[in-house]
Amino acid sequence: MTDFGDAGPDGRGGLDGIPGPEGGAAGGFADAATEAALSAFPQAGDREVETALRPKKLGDFVGQPRVREQLELVLESARKRGVPPDHVLLSGPPGLGKTSLAMIVAAELGAAIRITSGPALERAGDLAAMLSNLAEGDVLFIDEIHRIARPAEEMLYLAMEDFRVDVVVGKGPGATSIPLEVAPFTLVGATTRSGALTGPLRDRFGFTGQMEFYTPGELGHVIERSAALLDITIDDAGRAEIAHRSRGTPRIANRLLRRVRDYAEVRADGQATLPVVRAALEVYDVDELGLDRLDREVLGALVRSFGGGPVGVSTLAVAVGEEPTTVEEVCEPYLVRAGMLARTPRGRIATAAAWEHLGLAPPSDAAGVDAGAPTLFD
Repeated sequence: MTDFGDAGPDGRGGLDGIPGPEGGAAGGFADAATEAALSAFPQAGDREVETALRPKKLGDFVGQPRVREQLELVLESARKRGVPPDHVLLSGPPGLGKTSLAMIVAAELGAAIRITSGPALERAGDLAAMLSNLAEGDVLFIDEIHRIARPAEEMLYLAMEDFRVDVVVGKGPGATSIPLEVAPFTLVGATTRSGALTGPLRDRFGFTGQMEFYTPGELGHVIERSAALLDITIDDAGRAEIAHRSRGTPRIANRLLRRVRDYAEVRADGQATLPVVRAALEVYDVDELGLDRLDREVLGALVRSFGGGPVGVSTLAVAVGEEPTTVEEVCEPYLVRAGMLARTPRGRIATAAAWEHLGLAPPSDAAGVDAGAPTLFD
């Protein structure tokens, strides 16, 4: 159900986690395993499993009902007219299924798919070589398309609209432009930051699908399907528990399912019942709301060291020994969505829910700060 992406902004991950002796975790490996388990960015070892779990047809794709229906209409209309469908842009947080949908587009059209990423297209020549090798009706998938280099992006404009590119040969006054025809194709772009796309590029997509976080019920169906494919025995209560702690992200749900399987095979009878699931997630430091060690450290520092804020993100990052980008791009999105942290012009603020989750009495102010209190700047 999930899509591949670039490595997380902090480089976290790469370890699937090694349980420590009897109820603990193995030192630094535990921290890496915990952080990797709840990262929406792909980790080492994910690709093979994700490939096996990907749905092959639009009807097998779980969740995203609006995008699925819209995309079905786009593809069916193109099939009836016998032409390639409009270019497709899929936008949303990592781990929600953008790559899976791109592959489904190609499968539904019976076309070949060529896969690349924005950072890989550094020069216009890189893109020209790829476009010239496309056959009519092929699907070109560019992941993290907002990171494509500007020269390649400008070449892509002409290819998307007129199915041709202009290749410049030579330099200086003697340079000549050679037009090169490109077979009609469909571009599927995926981005986690739609606001970073330039206007001209965004406007050339005929259809834009905005991916949303999954509900616990939808994640339950994802886990049920994945468990069947991976031959994991898990009951309804266990599935619901994993779904509730998966941050609305199928990639995280599938990763936690594999960690539960490991625990069940080593320390239980192989059956992922509710008590086994809870014990496994406790080993990997995933609490009942889906917060991991770093999330709780951020909240703890904000509440205990800075009285609930406001405090600048750089100061907060120093307090927990992490890079500001890690706190801002990995921890904060979920903490804000969970209603435990608020971003304000004056800094980050812990909400009453954050105090309560840490077992502390919140201040009388619902936001946890006095409007006249001094600001802790970076």
